[in-house]
Amino acid sequence: MADLKKIVIDGTEVEVPPEMTLIQACEQAGIEIPRFCYHERLSIAGNCRMCLVEVVGGPPKPAASCAMQVRDLRPGKDGEPPVVKTNSPMVKKAREGVMEFLLINHPLDCPICDQGGECDLQDQAMAYGVDFSRYREPKRAAVDLDLGPLVETHMTRCISCTRCVRFTTEVAGITQMGQIGRGEDSEITSYLGETLKSNLQGNIIDLCPVGALVSKPYAFTARPWELTKTETVDVMDAQGASIRVDTKGREVMRILPRNHDGTNEEWISDKTRFVWDGLRRQRLDRPYIRENGKLRPASWPEALDAAAAAMKDRKLAGLVGDLAPVEAAFALRKLMDAMGGVTECRTDGAKLPAGDRAGYVGTAAIEDIDAARRIVLIGTNPAVEAPVLNARIRKAWLRGADVSVIGQGADLTYDYAHLGEGREALFELVAQAEESDVPALVIVGMGALRGADGADVLANARALADAMGAGLLVLHTAAGRVGAMDAGATCAGGIAEALEAEAIYNLGADEIEIPAGPFVIYQGSHGDRGAHRADIILPSAAWTEEQGLFVNTEGRPQLALRSGFAPGEAKENWAILRALSAEAGYQLPFDTLAQLRRGLIETAPELAEIDAVPENKPQPLGEVPKLGTGAFEAALGDFYLTNPIARASQLMAELSQIAAGRDPQPIAAE
Repeated sequence: MADLKKIVIDGTEVEVPPEMTLIQACEQAGIEIPRFCYHERLSIAGNCRMCLVEVVGGPPKPAASCAMQVRDLRPGKDGEPPVVKTNSPMVKKAREGVMEFLLINHPLDCPICDQGGECDLQDQAMAYGVDFSRYREPKRAAVDLDLGPLVETHMTRCISCTRCVRFTTEVAGITQMGQIGRGEDSEITSYLGETLKSNLQGNIIDLCPVGALVSKPYAFTARPWELTKTETVDVMDAQGASIRVDTKGREVMRILPRNHDGTNEEWISDKTRFVWDGLRRQRLDRPYIRENGKLRPASWPEALDAAAAAMKDRKLAGLVGDLAPVEAAFALRKLMDAMGGVTECRTDGAKLPAGDRAGYVGTAAIEDIDAARRIVLIGTNPAVEAPVLNARIRKAWLRGADVSVIGQGADLTYDYAHLGEGREALFELVAQAEESDVPALVIVGMGALRGADGADVLANARALADAMGAGLLVLHTAAGRVGAMDAGATCAGGIAEALEAEAIYNLGADEIEIPAGPFVIYQGSHGDRGAHRADIILPSAAWTEEQGLFVNTEGRPQLALRSGFAPGEAKENWAILRALSAEAGYQLPFDTLAQLRRGLIETAPELAEIDAVPENKPQPLGEVPKLGTGAFEAALGDFYLTNPIARASQLMAELSQIAAGRDPQPIAAE
């Protein structure tokens, strides 16, 4: 390729784009450069100086590889490619000098530091540290910050890499952290002693290369070498972030992000990161049967007998909850079909079109946000519904994208044009829309689709995307919704038809109030709303306790892997339905999860391609319906309490209280 430039790194010739930095070029050549301040998703600070390299023919001093681009290198005297050395005596001496400076004030906390075993400074000190120090001055100390209940601070350890400042400012979009003072008096602090107000603040724990910022809930509970690490996916929102669940014995100890450029890059929301204490509390660990108005413990055979008897000769309906894996939704639908019942997953009343994947998923991918130069948000607040996706929109905005919002105004961490509150503004925008030569994206949320005219709103959103030549992304709020739609868990009359049944099989649907009257069999992991209304309770595994398939908001199938086992007598979701089907006399045609998945893929072939976004062909739209009047409602109320696991978490309850106290309260005159 003509736009590549040849350079020689440690004797190896490589061709790299000229706009690359030397640290990136060295990584392409397979050479690791130590660094503390550089991070590929943040702006370049160039202030730790650990990444020094020698540029042959350049200045007679080492250069910071993170701040020098390949295009800045001069060729040799006879035109030969520039030469960079990363292991010369000059480089080794320079890095040892930088390490000595960093350790002048760093405390000897390693044995009692919670970062021990995962500390970049510790690792690099092994490579470039010396066994003595020439400095005898007293070490300076710094006052610890109160950043809230999530991030614990030990600012004496801080090496002023400014990663936390750059992340909160650039990615999270808040301006509460910064560096003040000069020289030895400089320190990272929060302005006016404020706690952090962001749904992404936990990411600064991962970014900190020393033990200055650590996880307050996880602190001193485990060491990294004691943990079993399982790579899985997140279900706290519909984005499907890649995560790693760390367990110690049966307990989940922490949740960390994994890098995935297609979904979450390498960030996760605070709810995802800290919800793990909700996996321990309010758990259903044995079956229950309600007698004389009270629930009593029962055995599995007794509970399955009672459930099978209650389902016979009654008008049946199955409800699929927001956290149900696709396999469970498919098994429930098969059982309901066999017994003459209906199944419904759109428990919030969203008017999503069954059978039209381009209608309930859209035609765009999350990655398309990066290239978009015009973004229209309809009836959605991504800062609450999908904070990591909102950070991606902010990144596009920083690159020059114009963002427009139709719906309730909110703090989205970026500027936007507020076109109106609801339906009139959308219909007017569709009428005025013209095809643009810049990449565009329309994102429609559940708040716009829950009204009685939700189907018409979706048709207008699709018409807007067509008129602009834009992609359409349907932003779901439930992790299990798209997979359940793929599995066919829908009925013609929607949730209203399902609630008319005489017996309801509730598969973890806790975000809906079931009216008095129907007999309710509840299958779920937590003693939440669904269990309170239940006549029979069948305890099931949470998402970290079984193998499961989830499909994210862009239609990408992802595997959630088991990281632990369910408590007590709780069983896997699909296995409970398989056992119940045999008891009821309608045995499902599979005995293993593999057999179930084969049947599922016959129904929905797109689910066979794990971690790929299938192309969804939209159906012809026809005439665009006229919309009435009225504002779009908010899809979510409290960000921290959106599902049973979050509502069981003490930390989420505390964060919810803090958020409520932070918002200004109306005074009497208002």
